[in-house]
Parts: sequence; C-alpha cells; structure tokens
Amino acid sequence: MATPQSVSFYTLGCKLNYSETSAIGRMFEDKGYAVNKFEDGSDICVINTCSVTEFADRKCKKIVRQAQKANAQAKIIVVGCYAQLKPKEIAEIPGVDLVLGAAEKFRILDFVDDLQKAEETGLTQVSEVQHANSFVSAFSFGDRTRSFLKVQDGCDYKCTFCTIPLARGKSRSDTIANIVDKAQEIVAKGVKEIVLTGVNIGDFGNGTAVIEGTRPKKGELFIDLIKALDEVEGVDRYRISSIEPNLCTDEIISFVAQSKRIVPHFHMPLQSGSNKTLAAMKRRYRRELYQERVAHIKKRMPHCCIGVDVIVGFPGETEEDFLETYNFLVDLDISYLHVFTYSERKNTPAAEMGDPVPLQVRRERNTMLTTLSEKKKRAFYQQFDGEERTVLFEAHKNGELLSGFTDNYIKVELPYQDQKVNTIGKVKLNSLLDSTVYQAALVN
Repeated sequence: MATPQSVSFYTLGCKLNYSETSAIGRMFEDKGYAVNKFEDGSDICVINTCSVTEFADRKCKKIVRQAQKANAQAKIIVVGCYAQLKPKEIAEIPGVDLVLGAAEKFRILDFVDDLQKAEETGLTQVSEVQHANSFVSAFSFGDRTRSFLKVQDGCDYKCTFCTIPLARGKSRSDTIANIVDKAQEIVAKGVKEIVLTGVNIGDFGNGTAVIEGTRPKKGELFIDLIKALDEVEGVDRYRISSIEPNLCTDEIISFVAQSKRIVPHFHMPLQSGSNKTLAAMKRRYRRELYQERVAHIKKRMPHCCIGVDVIVGFPGETEEDFLETYNFLVDLDISYLHVFTYSERKNTPAAEMGDPVPLQVRRERNTMLTTLSEKKKRAFYQQFDGEERTVLFEAHKNGELLSGFTDNYIKVELPYQDQKVNTIGKVKLNSLLDSTVYQAALVN
C-alpha cells in the first residue's frame, strides 16, 4: 500500500477528547495529509475513544464498522481511554490495525510508516499508564464559534466507580504562560468562546508531571489561571467545563461573579445526594458542602446556570438512598442534570462491591431524575422570560435559523441572518418553545 495521503477522525466522549483529536489532526495536516470527513472515508481513520460507560465500549466497535464501510482499505487506529484500558480487546476487533495508549497517542505519526509495512493487524503500542506523565497541549478548532482548550489532564482522585486515573494517569497541568499563548492563538483564528477543559481542572497546578522539561510554578492554581486568562484581549467568553465542588472555592466563585469574560455557568458533579453513597464512592465532599457551594454561587450570581452530574444505581444504593438524592435535588437551586446509570467497570473497587442494584431499577431511577432535570431546566429558563441577554450566534443545522447560548447557558433560536453567525449580540427571550430552547428576537 502506498503512503496514505488522507486521514479522518471520529471522537467519542468528552470535550477533552475533542481538543486532543483536533490537535492530532493538525499534526497530520502539518505532515501534508488531507483531513477528510469521517463519512467520506480516508486512507487512515483515527478513532478517539471514551470508556466512561459500557455503552462507549460498544460504540467503538460500531464506529470501526462504519469506518470500514466508508473505506474498506483504510488503516484503522484506535486511541484514547478505551484503548489504554482494553488494548487486547480492541486489537481483536476485526479491522483494527493499531491501538495506541495514553503515552503513545501524541506520537501517532511515529507509528504510521511502520503501520503501512505491517502485514498483520491488531498491533498494540500501549505502555503502563504511569508512563503518561507529561502534559501535551491541545485545543479544538474547526467550529469557528468555540474552542475546547485543554488546561489539565489525569486525576489523582480515587473515586471507586471511575476508570479515568487508569486511562489517563496522574494529574498534570499546562503552565499559565503557555495557556495564555494558546488562548491568544485561538482568538487569532476568529473564535469567540473558549471552553476550559480537563479531567479535574480545579486541581490545576497541583500535578507532578513535567511539561516539556518544566514544571508549573508553585502557586499556579486554577484561580491564578482564570485571573490571567481574564486579561487576554480579544477573548469574548470563557466557559468552565466542569469543576469539583470541593475545588470550586469561594474565591473562584467571587472572581467569576465580577469577571469580564468568564460566563456565569458552573457544572459541578454531585454524583449522589446521599452521604452514605458519597462515602462509598470516595468522593471528597458531602452533600452539605455541595449545598453551600450552590448557595454561594446563587448569592453572588442569581442568574447563574448550574449543571449537575448524578449517578443512579451505585452498588448498595437503596430506595431510601435514591429518594434522599432525589429530594435533595428537588430542593436545590440548580438548572439541569446530566444523569448517568451506573455500569460496572473492570478494575474499579465499585465493581467488586456487593449488593448490586437491578438494571431495571437503575433505569427507573434514571427516568425519574431525567424528568426532574426537564422540570429544573424549564423553571430556570422561565426566570428570564422577557429579559434581554447576550448570545453567541451560530448557524442552526437546518440552515434556516440562528441558534446559540446566552452567557448563562440558555439555548435560543431566531430567524437566520448570515452576518450574525459567530458574533455576539443581545436578544430578548420572547417565548419558551419547550424546556430546551427559547424563541428570541434581536435587540438593536
């Protein structure tokens, strides 16, 4: 087979994965490869995987089949969290040519030439996760409206349900100086919103790994990072992707409240409203602290959007435990939920715990919290009925509407105007079409 001239990508999972896929894509482009759409097929297909749930594992196999359908001759490379955790299983998927682990994925071009010469498929280059001890900068680009900027990687927490430390290694961070440079590079491309991403971004600056031969300066914490980024000229908006409640300090909340560029939107994982379950999960807070954080955010920013991650059906979660979570969320002044049904993950302590919750009960609890999320979002949206807010305008996928999000994460739609795409303007929230979108009108 001749040296390939084209590459395509498919990304599963989180914003961090999207930032890394984009960075890998630019590496290929710099070497002269054409980047094709996934559905158009290419000589090489790179699948960046997630392994947060069992569904993500099955999804990987499905995408491999789709890549083969797009181009039966494509060399298929699988990277990402699933690749680190289960390289042997992935290598055995028909059609997979190469599996790269966490420490190898950013050296993907080093393996491409050898891949062309190899007669066998299912090759693996996956070292122990301890070798994933350096920080590699990444940001997404392609969507001109926003970019996901990686500021931190890995995690030192030991949550009993989570495979991320096994897939990405220890916590490590970029330097503030380098992140500021990346933010300026992103702005120069015309991007209006930068989303700060990582595995545990509130832990920024506390990692021990090297960054291109240097270490973060002592005292470079997340609060220092957002203060520095707030001074970068040309950036219209920063959005914090997610932050642990125990790391979302009063100082961070107070700074966001008066920030010039950081929008009023926090996403804080709760996982359970039962202290018994939180202890079993080995979370580093209890429900009382979470409640305090929400109260402080709302005191400083009554208009702030607060999103919550919750896991249902954790081993040993009784009906009483679940109802404690449900009622806690009912009373909490939050805006929406991301609800996850617990699934057993190999090599995690939770998978070895007894007293599993029946699958049907897990699904029922998920449905209850999903319904509650819809009610919470509608109630949050309705607070702003008739008000004016700023929106970053995007072209709706149907081509007939403008869509976008307000600073506090309310989705809006309005008639299409080409000149408004990738601009920020003020709208009036006229009528709530459903629990997910407001019909809006431009304010001159």
